[in-house]
Amino acid sequence: MLTRLFTFLIVSTSILVCTPTIAEHLITDSNGQRTLAGVPQRVAVLNWDLAEQVIELGVAPVAMPGIKDYQKWVVKPALPEGVVDIGTRVEPNYELLATLKPDVIFIASPQKDLTDRLSKIAPVLLYQTYSEKHDNAEATLQNFRKIAQVLGKEKVAEEKLAFLNQQLDALKQKLDVAFPGQKPKVTTFRFASETSVYIYGKNSIPEHVLQLLGFENAMPQPATQWGVTQKVMTDLRQIGNGIALYFLPFNERANVERSVVWKAMPFVRNKKVASIESTWSYGGAMSLLYNAEALSESLLRVANAQ
Repeated sequence: MLTRLFTFLIVSTSILVCTPTIAEHLITDSNGQRTLAGVPQRVAVLNWDLAEQVIELGVAPVAMPGIKDYQKWVVKPALPEGVVDIGTRVEPNYELLATLKPDVIFIASPQKDLTDRLSKIAPVLLYQTYSEKHDNAEATLQNFRKIAQVLGKEKVAEEKLAFLNQQLDALKQKLDVAFPGQKPKVTTFRFASETSVYIYGKNSIPEHVLQLLGFENAMPQPATQWGVTQKVMTDLRQIGNGIALYFLPFNERANVERSVVWKAMPFVRNKKVASIESTWSYGGAMSLLYNAEALSESLLRVANAQ
């Protein structure tokens, strides 16, 4: 009897030692390494670039802010059905978010001050993509891989990035044909008003993409957190013989195009200007592709007008 009992205790102890508990999930965010209880299934995102990253990995977020504005300004990737709008990026509806019972909440730099309150709802992971202290384009790729690791989607991420590089090469080949020889310089911007613009310079997604496609900036600007510098519209004369591309939407577009100042711009007189379809230039990894596609389409229109 004692022998059987002793054997039972040894076997039972061995089973307890060998049987793993629910594995902790080691992940990395912008604050470093930490552990989660497991791979999260219900994900809330509080910034649009993070919403992009999650959706591109095949995960539908349970909640995100500013859905109508996302659909106007960001457009791609399209939002899956059922995502709940929880207010704005800096003032989310905490009560509504709590009822959705997320397993994890992804935030970016605009939400850092909300961390303590959000942490009462679910673990909070910070992914800072845009900063004057690093290369923003590279950060989109790094954070894409980090988020993929959190969600158990590493293979999907690598497939997406391979597709991204493949498509960038294909777009460059098209533009090499459209602009043989030395390519013209190109400046991209958004209208801030009817008299001022945000010009994309160093550390911006549009300039990075244009460089990958073989184009230099006609109006170089210093690196900033978001890669933009505000200028009065008359400064656009500095583009000279280069190409000017501006992002939509812009509600006062018709007013600007009728103005004497706009009509006097060298790129307008030389038909070296085009709009860019709504594309988010502060997005995630695949926004590099969406920017490249939109910029290429605009550049091809300019080439065909020459």
